[in-house]
Amino acid sequence: GVRGVGKTTTARILARALNYEKPGVGGPTIHMDGLGVHCEAIMESRHVDVMEMDAASRTGIDDIREIIDSVRYLPVSARYKVYIIDEVHMLSKQAFNGLLKTLEEPPAHVKFIFATTEIRKVPVTVLSRCQRFDLRRLSVEELTGLLGSVAGKENVEAEDNALRLIARAADGSARDGLSLLDRAIAHAEGTVREADVRDMLGLADRARIFDLFDLLMKGDIAAALTELRAQYDVGADPAVVLSDLADLTHWLTRLKLVEGASEDVAMSETERRRGSEMAKSLPIRVLSRTWTMLLKGLAEVQGAARPIAAAEMVLVRLAYVADGPSPEELVEQMKGGGGPASAPSRASAPSSDGPRAQLRSVSSLRSEPRPSPVQAAPILMLSSIEDVVALLAKERNILLKHALEAGMRIVRFEQGRIEISPLQGTPSTIANELSEALSKATGQRWFVSVARGEAPAAPTLREQAQTREEAAKEEARADPLVKAALAVFPGAEIVDVRAPDLVLPAGEEVMPADPDDPGIDLDAMAADYDSREFDA
Repeated sequence: GVRGVGKTTTARILARALNYEKPGVGGPTIHMDGLGVHCEAIMESRHVDVMEMDAASRTGIDDIREIIDSVRYLPVSARYKVYIIDEVHMLSKQAFNGLLKTLEEPPAHVKFIFATTEIRKVPVTVLSRCQRFDLRRLSVEELTGLLGSVAGKENVEAEDNALRLIARAADGSARDGLSLLDRAIAHAEGTVREADVRDMLGLADRARIFDLFDLLMKGDIAAALTELRAQYDVGADPAVVLSDLADLTHWLTRLKLVEGASEDVAMSETERRRGSEMAKSLPIRVLSRTWTMLLKGLAEVQGAARPIAAAEMVLVRLAYVADGPSPEELVEQMKGGGGPASAPSRASAPSSDGPRAQLRSVSSLRSEPRPSPVQAAPILMLSSIEDVVALLAKERNILLKHALEAGMRIVRFEQGRIEISPLQGTPSTIANELSEALSKATGQRWFVSVARGEAPAAPTLREQAQTREEAAKEEARADPLVKAALAVFPGAEIVDVRAPDLVLPAGEEVMPADPDDPGIDLDAMAADYDSREFDA
């Protein structure tokens, strides 16, 4: 189990149960009514037959050899000799190997109890010879009850919200929770209050974390920076503030995806109500993006010379992109002729439309007014992949044109976005090169992405052209006139099929056919050809 969940304490309880002796009890039992003969000495770690060893400080084969040499002797006074090895994963490989034989065939009077926080570091050969019990983390509700019980026994008054803050900070560890409670009692003056615990832990007011998150999602950067600075001035750690924002983001995501997440007892009624309202208005992509940026920003703050400055820059980035449009929405805006708002508004103005309205105000702040309007270059629209090939040919970009025709399959094509599946041998940079070339030639941002996995894709343009050519040749072979021509010239092959340009000048008409003209008798020509002899 994790730290502070009672591994060593449980091991001592097991040692008591194995060696429990009392009038009327003649063997190991889990029903220990009162202290037995050996209980007090075991609990105080002074029993001669119950030995505790810290593997973190005694890791070598020599320490294990002492245990192996002593297991042959019978217990002095108890029923079993019990060896409790704490942090057993710290033992060296040689120590584990030396212990294997004893674990496989232990004497009847010996019991081993191992405790570890890193079960994956224990060799599988050792695990296969043991019974495994996993101690789970304590929930916030369980820790709050434990801390309240301890505070009552110590005759200390404590507010429920203060105990809940300590339980949340303990992260499932009873020992950490008790240590924090001890500090809070020493820090307080008779009563453990919520405000005192926040000061001790460097936490910001939970309600103010909600306020800060709401300002960020609305894009109100000035108010968000003011709120962060106010929390910093009263003692909040910038790294802890970002960590709280990340925890809030995770909880809001669970509210959207997990049924019953709103019944979290670690949250107050007000927090649950505000969280539910926020979760309804924020899409998953925004929460996911916010989570990623907060995690990266937290690492920056922890390594910065001035954490508050780094935290402010993280909030600036977060506010600008918290609800930015997706690439698909940008393409739709370009198709619809959408552009920046014509009348910039202040970012701090209240909004009735939620995050979207405030996003427009942030966008308006980015585009500073120009002294003189600049005429935007016309955007070249490409409606098919063939148009892209023609554009590359016009731009004399032969390498990209060849790669587009023969080196990739098209998965999806739409204005402003192409999804490709490159063939083997195609350069890995082809997507970026194609995106830059199209963006430069059309005056519009083009997104070229590589499909993941086995995405369904159309044949390459060259394969499509070959298929059309073969189909045209087959159609030509079925034509009576072509059949006759092939019969006249044995061994002839159809090399190419071209569509004739029959567009006449304006005002001219095609000469009508003469009904009395018998035309050309192809069968007679073929028969006449067969009857002739030609010199080689």
